Amino acid sequence: MSADVRGLEPKVLWNHFEDLNAVPRPSKKEERVTAFMRSFGETLGFETEVDSIGNVLIRKPATSEMEGKMGVVLQSHLDMVHQKNSDTVFDFETQGIESYVDGEWVKAKGTTLGSDNGMGVAAAMSILSSTDIPHGPIEALFTVDEETGMTGAFALQQNWCKGDILLNMDYEDEGELCIGCAGGIDTNIKGSYQKEEVPTDYKKYHITLKGMKGGHSGVEIHLQRGNSNKVSTHLLWRASRDFGLRLMRFDGGSLRNAIPREAFLDVCVPSAKAAEFEAFVKAFEAEKKNDLAVTDPNFVIELKASSDLNSVLPLEIQKNLLNSIYAAPNGVYKWSNDIENLVETSTNLSRVLIEDGSVLVQMLTRSSVDNSKNELARMIESAFGATDLSVEHAGSYPGWAPNPKSDILKVAQGIYKKLYNKIPEVMAIHAGLECGIIGNTHPNLDMIAFGPTIRNPHSPDEMVNIETVQKFWKYLLEILQNIPSKN
Repeated sequence: MSADVRGLEPKVLWNHFEDLNAVPRPSKKEERVTAFMRSFGETLGFETEVDSIGNVLIRKPATSEMEGKMGVVLQSHLDMVHQKNSDTVFDFETQGIESYVDGEWVKAKGTTLGSDNGMGVAAAMSILSSTDIPHGPIEALFTVDEETGMTGAFALQQNWCKGDILLNMDYEDEGELCIGCAGGIDTNIKGSYQKEEVPTDYKKYHITLKGMKGGHSGVEIHLQRGNSNKVSTHLLWRASRDFGLRLMRFDGGSLRNAIPREAFLDVCVPSAKAAEFEAFVKAFEAEKKNDLAVTDPNFVIELKASSDLNSVLPLEIQKNLLNSIYAAPNGVYKWSNDIENLVETSTNLSRVLIEDGSVLVQMLTRSSVDNSKNELARMIESAFGATDLSVEHAGSYPGWAPNPKSDILKVAQGIYKKLYNKIPEVMAIHAGLECGIIGNTHPNLDMIAFGPTIRNPHSPDEMVNIETVQKFWKYLLEILQNIPSKN
């Protein structure tokens, strides 16, 4: 934890953020942070409920003379993406995030920062712990497992929250108001193979592809950053065709919603072609460095001799598998016809793990249009039609349909104009927010999403802008003071 971060303004928010970041909180392992939040609410003396999956709801009564206001749900998710650089020694299960101030930004040392969605959680904690902030009835809803399936939002009880307005604080561009988001669906491709011994007189290599920026597979997919799984497949496909390469192991990416930054390959080639293969890898690296010069200037390929593994994939299985991964779509598939510069549909080849007789390929498809989402999922399925792998689609979740006539949107626009002499942009985003799912169980909630500026979420380059945190906090307080009264 950083004293420099704790000294930033608003101190109450940054201190709650640092307290939260001291608690390990990976997706699907939120027991500690759920207990932390339950204790927080109960210590303050507020009604605190925890449901069967670990979502936490804390209710705070209205302050004096604000009892007649509409109820507000402050909503954020407790889990964070755990990513670190390969050369960073860090145990997410036991260590707290090590944050620091770097000029205008707060960052973490070699890991994700947790500002997604720790900023929203800390803001809600700050409202709950306050004694001098006027507000109407408040419910702070903290969901779990947003990052790996939104299972917390899916598990919400019907009408658990009693409020009229939901302020989602899981947004990453200050000065914008979000009123819509994409839905998504996971595709999991699995199978097995009979291992074969490495052919005689083959030279073994370990290949590392690294230095790509990665990032959020929704809001940053349009930036056309390199995907380590796709680049690796290009290398393997060409080398298997031209040099008789045999694949021993392929380990690329880690999280379904992050653009993969690194991949680790174990391969072997006939010794007679080893020199040619090594020259090819150097040429391939130069080719890809040129392709990725703007988006991923630090991309590199490391090649070294190895002797660790002793089995390969059967040749026909290798051929069909590489053909399928090569053919599988990745990146932006379709742009929105309704909202300028908005990606409508995309997919991300997020995880490839081929080793020790088993195959796992994972993709996350996003779209604001269900038909397009399902069409692209079927296209992915067809790409693997020549293999014996099982293809399963799971975890489908709905988008959030924009409502430009929202009452809270009008209030929020007016307040921003008053504070900063600027009309905030009204946006829909190509990422999953929990609003669409929460709307199914709480259909009467009027919802908007906003937050401070966060860059490179889901990667160790994640950072949050200090000035925008101050603006976000001031804006939130003004919104709470200007919530309409109940009829």
